[in-house]
Amino acid sequence: MNHAQQTALGRALRLLGEHGEALTSDTPDARLHEVKADLKRALDLLDDSVSGNAPTTRCPEHPNGPVDNDAPDLCLLCETRRRAARRSEFNGPAVTRPTDTTPSRYGVREDRPQAQQRWLPELWNGQAWQLCGTPRRDRHEAELYINAARRGSRAAMAYRLVHEFTDYEVLRVWGTPVHVDIEPLGNL
Repeated sequence: MNHAQQTALGRALRLLGEHGEALTSDTPDARLHEVKADLKRALDLLDDSVSGNAPTTRCPEHPNGPVDNDAPDLCLLCETRRRAARRSEFNGPAVTRPTDTTPSRYGVREDRPQAQQRWLPELWNGQAWQLCGTPRRDRHEAELYINAARRGSRAAMAYRLVHEFTDYEVLRVWGTPVHVDIEPLGNL
């Protein structure tokens, strides 16, 4: 809502408040029609100023998230987190493996779930192969994605296409992966 919309809506609502204070049991119909017109005008201003969808949950963190009718705030995401916390109270904390030193938006292969028939575009970040885009169901589409990434302004040293179907098979490699020491001057 911009400032002009806020000002216009505030005026319309104040006018409705004045109408409400002046309302009595013997208010003439002409005055009621005027109130009705002002109310429609305020609703139109409100419709113009609302830009997003109505929230589906009562959760301030995920107002338009998925709904869980059993949750107190109707938020499936928060309720899932709460259930996991309750389970860990009884079962103990979940076993986690140490984190890798290669942070990635998409993760490395060991972080991904059980294999399906997919083609995975991966890039060499100097330490490990990491997923560089969304796994594709179509090989041609994955190759087009890698070709576009190679032409991009922040191209990696090497890319490869991995076929994933209950196991991984490297189909094609673009470039030469070279292990890069992350310490300056080779840890001298």
